Amino acid sequence: MFNPSIFKAYDIRGIYETDFDLAFVARLAHAFAALRRADGDTDANKPLTIIVARDMRLSSPAISAALIAGLQSAGVKVIDAGLLSTPAFYFTVSNQKADGGIMVSASHNPKEWNGFKLVRAMSRPISGDSGINWMRDEILKSEEFDIIEEELHPVETLANAAEAQLEHDLTHINVASIKPMRIVADAANSMGAQYLELLASKLPVQLEKLNFTLDGSFPAHEADPLKSENLEALSQAVKNSGADLGIATDGDGDRVFFVDEKGDLVDPAIIRGLLAQIFLKEKPGSKIGYDVRPGKITVDLITANGGVPVPSRVGHSLIKEQMLAENAYFAGESSGHFFLNLEIGCFEMPMIMIGKLLALFSQSNMSVSEFLKPYRRYFHSGEINRSVKDKDKIFQALQDSYKDGEKSLLDGISITYPNFWFNVRGSNTEDKVRLNLEADSFEVMVAKRDEVLKLIENT
Repeated sequence: MFNPSIFKAYDIRGIYETDFDLAFVARLAHAFAALRRADGDTDANKPLTIIVARDMRLSSPAISAALIAGLQSAGVKVIDAGLLSTPAFYFTVSNQKADGGIMVSASHNPKEWNGFKLVRAMSRPISGDSGINWMRDEILKSEEFDIIEEELHPVETLANAAEAQLEHDLTHINVASIKPMRIVADAANSMGAQYLELLASKLPVQLEKLNFTLDGSFPAHEADPLKSENLEALSQAVKNSGADLGIATDGDGDRVFFVDEKGDLVDPAIIRGLLAQIFLKEKPGSKIGYDVRPGKITVDLITANGGVPVPSRVGHSLIKEQMLAENAYFAGESSGHFFLNLEIGCFEMPMIMIGKLLALFSQSNMSVSEFLKPYRRYFHSGEINRSVKDKDKIFQALQDSYKDGEKSLLDGISITYPNFWFNVRGSNTEDKVRLNLEADSFEVMVAKRDEVLKLIENT
């Protein structure tokens, strides 16, 4: 049993035992094996080697077991990496030179949900267009898959995968350049706790831990730091303890957010811009990726530091695919994903990002909020959703109303004027559009936000 709508643009995700069951998981395993064989880039004389890892959700052990059994019955050699953050999973697929991998996780979704992130060798992402929809169609047309019983391979268990990633990432962090800092981190009872604890043990930081016990019932709050209510405990703890910085991670640990010593969120666009600046010093003239949602400070810092800005559609798989196609060195997404394109692969590497930023902040000899003051120069609406009947009609109305602005149709519609700029894009799964607008003054932001929303609502 499964609901075909669980096949999304970037992953597969739904409510366990409502949208999919364990029988579906076995069929997904066979479809994934079929996809990797159909790709034609694996050794036909050897069994496929696939990494399976999982997050701490209550349903993840059962789903992972069904997935492993399904892969075995499809003639796959499975390496079970156990409980891992998604970045550690990506690292493991590449480090083990596997043919691909499946991560059991629904990231930041509520506890009833679960899902799958899928990668090819070197953790190259699989998106809707590059394989997810193909697997959906294979499952829909095949009630049963052949079980290759004579080719069952024993499951190999991999220990210390997270520690191996730490060892790799530390080679990209100048630990000696980090001055002692006091940090509060909120892992939301989720997988970020794994690498935050490992990383802190190697850095000159005093770490105050919030919600580090892995618990898929999310007893403290949802594991989605994009929602301001999920940062309240962190912000308060930072202020109460006199910490220099706060760090929050999401459900599977592939997104990371920062709050300054006053407990105020640091806009991910600023974090992305600062990291771009750091990486452009390491690799001058590099291409740097960012998604189309407004965050002009990023482009300012890329161009000021001699980089080449590369805009991308929204979505972690899509950004990584574009990074690989254009050979971009670093990219960041407005939702807190930060990617690096290294020899080991192109994926989120939050430990490296944290290490680089701690060095930057601690070397400044200023508080984080003082350091950030010159970068907090734009005013953002936040992402605003509106239900609509006809997305295409909305996009046309926006083109007609703002025809003298600079226009891009890369993802939805982006319009740029000298003092404000915005993007409106459609939801992949719902009859909704999402507005993100930014301006160089608060007054202009409010006026233009309301103007665009009125047009959307009246079309």
